[in-house]
Amino acid sequence: MSALFKNIEEQARSFNAEDRAKLAESMLESLHTSITEIEAAWAEEIEERVSAFDRGEIPAYSAKEVFAEAHRNLQ
Repeated sequence: MSALFKNIEEQARSFNAEDRAKLAESMLESLHTSITEIEAAWAEEIEERVSAFDRGEIPAYSAKEVFAEAHRNLQ
């Protein structure tokens, strides 16, 4: 670990529990895509799939067909 990292870590440990939690959350978010971005991407994907279905570009299957196929795959 660099001296700068150790210094920052030492300072962060002096924070109260609430501020440490906020800092930890912020650091974790910086490593990953935020929940808001993920939800927005899924909303866009859902809209695209529904539109494709409405245009007849995506086939539909009954629940009976889906479960029968799943059952066959498990055997």
